[in-house]
Amino acid sequence: MAGNNQNGEEPITNINVTPLVDITLVLLIIFMVTATFIVSPQIKVELPKAVTAETSDPQTFSIVLTKDGELYLNGTKTDEAQLEATIVERVKNNPDLQAVISADKMAYHGDVIKLIDMVRRNGVRKFALNVEAAPPPDKKATD
Repeated sequence: MAGNNQNGEEPITNINVTPLVDITLVLLIIFMVTATFIVSPQIKVELPKAVTAETSDPQTFSIVLTKDGELYLNGTKTDEAQLEATIVERVKNNPDLQAVISADKMAYHGDVIKLIDMVRRNGVRKFALNVEAAPPPDKKATD
């Protein structure tokens, strides 16, 4: 008869998904563990937003001022004296060096101005203030 199995065994009508679930969970665990190694530690700075935000060039160096007044040069914590000495040395090697200053929006305005003065006083003529891009203003709201 049609549909009868000659060996007396019943045909397999369901699929065992346990191995699939096991492999999926193992892959999930591997991705979770490796994701922690991929993410680099960052300095927590909340940038203000600006519509005209731009990216920086490779011949620049980055200065970060946190809301607590801490200074970082290219991601490394520093103090004012060490920062100034590094700027002087770098300007000697590259007079066209540019600085990108990232100041937390909660940092004191006076500290930002002091930092800009230090950069300009030591020969860096081109600098930018790093901001986060904001959505463009609504034209209907200004009419």
